[in-house]
Amino acid sequence: MDTNVLYYGDNLEILRKYIPDSSIDLVYLDPPFNSQATYNVLFKEPTGKPSEAQITAFEDTWHWTQEAEHTFLEIIDSAPASVVEMIRSLRSFIGTNDMMAYLCMMCIRLVELHRILKPTGSIYLHCDPTASHYLKVMMDTIFGIASFRNEIVWKRTSAHNDPERYGANIDNILFYTKSDNWTWNQIYRPHGKEYIARFRHKDSDGRLWSDYDLTAKGLSGGGYEYEYKGIKSLWRCPIETMEKLEAEGKLHFTRLGGIRLKRYLDENLGTVLQSLWDDIPPINSQARERLGYPTQKPEALLERIISASSEAGDVVLDPFCGCGTALVAAHRLKRKWIGIDITYLAIGTMKWRLDSAFTDIEYKVIGEPKDLTGAKALAEQNKYQFQWWAVTLIHGGKPYGDKKKGTDTGIDGYLYFMDEKDKLKKGILSVKGGENISVSMIRDLGHVIDREKAEIGIFITLAPPTKPMETEAATKGFYKSPLGTEHPRIQILTIEELLHKKKPDIPPSVAPIQNPQKAKRKEVKSIPMDLT
Repeated sequence: MDTNVLYYGDNLEILRKYIPDSSIDLVYLDPPFNSQATYNVLFKEPTGKPSEAQITAFEDTWHWTQEAEHTFLEIIDSAPASVVEMIRSLRSFIGTNDMMAYLCMMCIRLVELHRILKPTGSIYLHCDPTASHYLKVMMDTIFGIASFRNEIVWKRTSAHNDPERYGANIDNILFYTKSDNWTWNQIYRPHGKEYIARFRHKDSDGRLWSDYDLTAKGLSGGGYEYEYKGIKSLWRCPIETMEKLEAEGKLHFTRLGGIRLKRYLDENLGTVLQSLWDDIPPINSQARERLGYPTQKPEALLERIISASSEAGDVVLDPFCGCGTALVAAHRLKRKWIGIDITYLAIGTMKWRLDSAFTDIEYKVIGEPKDLTGAKALAEQNKYQFQWWAVTLIHGGKPYGDKKKGTDTGIDGYLYFMDEKDKLKKGILSVKGGENISVSMIRDLGHVIDREKAEIGIFITLAPPTKPMETEAATKGFYKSPLGTEHPRIQILTIEELLHKKKPDIPPSVAPIQNPQKAKRKEVKSIPMDLT
């Protein structure tokens, strides 16, 4: 099984074809819920409108269609009897509606996630109160009631002002294990200021400590009665323990003739983490990790989960990995990882994020085209996925949404550079995956870069450009960089050229873009996917 790999495609097919039984140590999933984006992260356009891209990708998930009926029947035919009875009961109660379509989609995937999880493995399902009660019934059935460990409540935002109801500012995380023998590393929260203030005493070496009663007087259950250092009392510990504590310098002999226990602050690991997590704030507008997706989860949240339920070298899987927070956290904590997403918008974002966060990172991308034949197949299968993939062939290219609905802005992506300190410049990326391309498309791109006040426009085409197109591009002239170099304002690059590593002609940046510690890019292996 490959690790440190991104899979582009339907996670159900990928789980079945590529992920063996009992091979994953930790699963984290944060599945999208509905097309109105009231539950989970959908990628949004820079205008703030929901992206039609993911709405299209998950359309069957959100509505009861023939696909939902087919999924229900497949569960009936192939799932264990307990799961069949559970899903039949839910359908009888809920009916054939959007919620039931979502639950069928989740059920068949949770069965696969149970299969691939190691006996010592854990799974964390991130959801919200809209569907958490149904999902808990489903998890109880698939993983077993005895495998339920916690329902974690994460305070995801500050106070909400929701009309005519209590403010909705929490998410639920359902924590289950595969068996009664699971990986666990206790997590502690730092003590608060009030607790630390109790440690008022200081040794000569600077160690802070507080003293605690060693007598058992007044306690039910008895104690140990003996004389120690001339002081007779009913003690909490036997004399052997008392001698050991003195040898370790942990006894405090008071001026009034008492003996108390010294507890050092630096020996106290903190407060055991509880199931209410109110100490990890959402990503604010100034956070370095912010990518612009409204419900992007903070890395601290994923680092906590991964630290608690896995060890270095373990394999972490996120089957709905979106913008890749789980993968970044796993890599930073020296875990292996696998990410799956059904949109190339997400895959492209994850590639950019991983390359930006880590120096010389090596990973594979399975499912993206690696040659011209594969590119043509993707363009025929889904032109929007093709557009997002084509944009990411340019290093630093960022896909921009989807034009399935509404006015086509002529922009499929952006490329940023900074050839002048503190002045961010941009290139407009336009992608065409059809055979019928014409000079009018170059003129249109020229209008777009003028309208957007962009320095450069890059036309990416699957078919070879015509001579008139090249002539029209040349008439747009050059962008003159403050660095003293000239660069064509409109550049035409074919998919074949980009696959052979040809780069656009843009000025070098005099300062990093987005990340002040921009990583040196490592070549990413692209592997075609066979789901037949």
